Amino acid sequence: MADRGRPRSFDRDTALRAAMQTFWKLGYEGASMAELTRAMGINSPSLYACFGSKEGLFLEAARLYLDIENGDTKNTLFGEPNARDGIRALLQHSARSLSRPDFPHGCMLILGDTNSSARNDNIRRYLAEWRREAQAGFEQRLRRGIEDGDVPAQADVKGIAAFYMTVLQGLSLRARDGASRQALLQVVNAAMSAWDALATQKAEKRSRPAIGTSG
Repeated sequence: MADRGRPRSFDRDTALRAAMQTFWKLGYEGASMAELTRAMGINSPSLYACFGSKEGLFLEAARLYLDIENGDTKNTLFGEPNARDGIRALLQHSARSLSRPDFPHGCMLILGDTNSSARNDNIRRYLAEWRREAQAGFEQRLRRGIEDGDVPAQADVKGIAAFYMTVLQGLSLRARDGASRQALLQVVNAAMSAWDALATQKAEKRSRPAIGTSG
């Protein structure tokens, strides 16, 4: 009780940034408490007192990651004159960011819950929701393209968005595996070469099967 009013002996922002780097490199489950406290320069009681839990620490680290790494994503996606160039610019930006030599490779929010166990379902749901929002951003840009006339009105917006979100996730995994920046940019070029075929393919009508039918 006597220590209640004693100020912290560490810088919270510095410690949080160190935790972010650890989660980014190792994922949620891969980052043990021992590794986190060592990287942050604090002990376990201080971590719990300041951040509440490992989960609380991760969620704060994820928000910091979003502030630092994804701050200009929307501007990149919507800053080009048409949807095709906006998506290309975003993927190229991601390829460069994911392969920087002085940072962990890959995206913390795409790879952070790899092989996550059931006991960490809150983390899995949080990251899955972020990935859904990222795909929704592609959809939003495509709908803007339809309004502007550079995307066909009958284009399969959800299908195209899912394709390029899958490319983005693949870039992250390839970067984590050590692919070079040039190799990642080549993937982007290949993905954008599919644009014309994707944009001109009409969305399929997905009707629910009649009651009593199979399949």
